[in-house]
Amino acid sequence: MSHVRTRVNYVIGPDGTPLTVADLPPTSTRRWVIRRKAEVVAAVRGGLLSLEEACGRYKLTTEEYLSWQRSIDRHGLPGLRATRVQQYRPS
Repeated sequence: MSHVRTRVNYVIGPDGTPLTVADLPPTSTRRWVIRRKAEVVAAVRGGLLSLEEACGRYKLTTEEYLSWQRSIDRHGLPGLRATRVQQYRPS
């Protein structure tokens, strides 16, 4: 089974260094720290993984992934801090 879709070999991660599929968080990840969330968002945005692949790989809902992306867009990396979610949510 071959995929015709073109895939990039790496993207620039949230810390400015190249990020490959091998560098992504393990599929068994259950503790989502800021850096790991940001790496997954960078991978999807850069074409390293599709949204569907990322959600399947990490057992995320589309809504959960999109909330990470929105948090980065609105508040930068600090917006991904789980303990500060209420602070960044609109009232």
